[in-house]
This record gives sequence, structure tokens and C-alpha cells, in this order.
Amino acid sequence: MNKDIKKYNRTKTACYLGFITQAITANFLPLLFLYFHREYAISLERLALISAVFFITQLIVDLLCVKLADRIGYRKSIIAAEILAGCGLILLSFLPDVLPDRYAGILICTILYAVGSGLIEVLCSPIIEACPFENKAGMMSLLHSFYCWGSVGVILISTLFFRLAGIRNWRIMAILWALVPLYNVINFAVCPILPIREEGSAGMTLSQLLRKRIFWLFTVLMICAGACEIAMAQWASTFVESSLHVSKTVGDLAGPCLFAVFMGISRLLYSKYGEKWDLTVYMILSGFLCLCSYLLASLSGLSVLGLAGCVLCGFSVGIMWPGSISISSKKLEGAGTALFAFLALAGDCGGALGPALVGTVSQRCSDDLRMGILAGTLFPVILILCAVILKLRKK
Repeated sequence: MNKDIKKYNRTKTACYLGFITQAITANFLPLLFLYFHREYAISLERLALISAVFFITQLIVDLLCVKLADRIGYRKSIIAAEILAGCGLILLSFLPDVLPDRYAGILICTILYAVGSGLIEVLCSPIIEACPFENKAGMMSLLHSFYCWGSVGVILISTLFFRLAGIRNWRIMAILWALVPLYNVINFAVCPILPIREEGSAGMTLSQLLRKRIFWLFTVLMICAGACEIAMAQWASTFVESSLHVSKTVGDLAGPCLFAVFMGISRLLYSKYGEKWDLTVYMILSGFLCLCSYLLASLSGLSVLGLAGCVLCGFSVGIMWPGSISISSKKLEGAGTALFAFLALAGDCGGALGPALVGTVSQRCSDDLRMGILAGTLFPVILILCAVILKLRKK
């Protein structure tokens, strides 16, 4: 049995690199926004639209995967995802300079690698779930931790490269990052990939899945998981800059980097020791810790405590996204790719809704970001309620 499981080590490696690819596509280009603003005279409003296009493209891909992924096949789909991500990054190094409108070139590249990122988000989780590992919740948590380490790596390595080689050579860095997904094509081409449904199993139809009330409970849980994570992560840099009065570089390192590090530590710890814990109870406790971190960041008068709230939030949200996937896949066995696609869609919706709520409330409160973060406490509260309902159903 051990020999059989060992052959899936390459599958694990491929999925880990897949999540690192996702981190590259999500975090590399935003590091260049101010440079593009100065050198290409692209307005900050249009640059902000690039991130929106990235996530909207992922949402569309999530929705399309409900029907298409099973028909095309997991191996072909995930290989296509890595190729699209790699090609998008390579094109980014020269397409904006070739086209008459540089902004249009950046958008084309963004859409291209966002399609790859969206496919990776939907497919890597079920690929790991189908592997014959014993502690599947722990494996799912470990898998998602690689997005955290990837995010930290992209920010630190790119920042170091820009400092040593100059930000004008960003095109070289884009090509170097493209090597990660292109290399991973080889891994996915040869690694064993099991079907998410057992052979001979008819599984659950889409209409059957949508008629189950517990599915909608999982959808709300996933929306809140995405909102809790992304709301704080996206505003972390701005919050640290404004509260500690530091430069953007320091804000990026102290905010998003520390947030991602502690989120990764949280997922790593659960992957190692989580088999001994009740996942639903752990989700409830994480929700309470997240609520406390939001309150600490928003209500504390001390800037250092505000930063501690951001960091604590990273640790608290670590299990929410992978935990929601693990619980739902166990409760809704046979739902297949549709379940993972809908969960990814719900998580991305939460990822768009959370930061939007924080930003809107902050603006209406005279640009007071603390009030926006206080409004964000809505999401951990709803998440706690959903997890409590799940625990009561189990009893």
C-alpha cells in the first residue's frame, strides 16, 4: 500500500507547484502598478481595473468548469491551465510594448493567465482529494498552504530582484516566473491522476446537488471564508501604511507578507496535527479568532495592536478555505467537479464581496479604514453560525 501511495508524490508536487503558479499570477503584476503608472502614464483607476478583470475571469472559469472539466478530462485541463499561465507571463514581457495600446496588452496577458489560474483553483483540490491519502483534510490544508508560501516568495524575490537589477528589468522577472508553470506541465503530464468519482458510480447530477439544502449552507460558508481572508489580505498593506505611517515597501512586507506567512503556518500546523481535531469545531474556533482579530485591528487605538490584529487574522483564516472544501466534499460525496467549481466560485465571490464592503464603508466614514474593517466582522460571525449549524446536524 505504501508503494502505491508513494507514486502519488509527484501528483502532490504538481499540485503544490500549481498553487504556487496561482500565487505568481495573483501577486506579481500588482507589484508593478506604480511603475506602470509612472512609465506608461496609465491611471491608477485603470490599473485597479486589472485586478478586477483577473478575478472576474477566474469567476467565469469557475462557472464554466461546472460542465466542461469532466468532459475535457482533468489531465488535459490542468496541463492547459499551466500552459496558459506560463504563456500569459511570457507575453507580459513583450506584448504591451508591441501593441499600440500598452494597457490593452497588459489586459490580454492578465486574462490569459487568469484563465489558467482559475482552472488550477478548481482542479488541484479534487485531484488531491481523489488521491489515496489517509489524512485528506490535512493534505488539503497543506496544499493550500503553498499558495501562502508562493505569495510570500513572489513578493520577497521580486522585490529583491527589483532592488538589485532595477525595476526596469521586470520583463526578465516575468519570464523567470513563467518557468514555474511551464516546468509543471511535465509533472502533470506524467503523474497519476485518479477520477474524482469511483468507476461505475453514477454520482450526483447538477440538479440533485442544487436541490440539497446543505449545499447552500456550504456555499455561504465558502463565501464567508473567502471574504474573511481576502478582505483583510487586500487591505493589509494600506492599513499598515496608514496606521504605522511607513512607506509602501515596508507596508507590503509588514502587511500582506506577514499575513501570508501566518496563514501558511496555520495551514501547515493543521496538516500535521489536524487529524486529531474535529474540523468543524476547529472552524468554529477559527471563526471566533478571526472575529477577535478584526475587532483588534479596528478598535485598538495602538498601531502595533492593529498590526497584531492583521497578523492574527492571517493565522485565523488559514483553515477556512481548505476546511470548507474538506467538509463539503466529505458530506457531498459523488458531487464531482461541479461541487469544487461551485465552491471556488463561492470563495471568489466572497473574495470580491469582502474587500468591497470594507472599501465602501471606509469611504462613507470619511476614509476611515478601521470602520471598514469593523464592518468586515459580519463575515466571521456568519461563518461561525454556519459551522455551528453543521456541528448540530452532525449530532
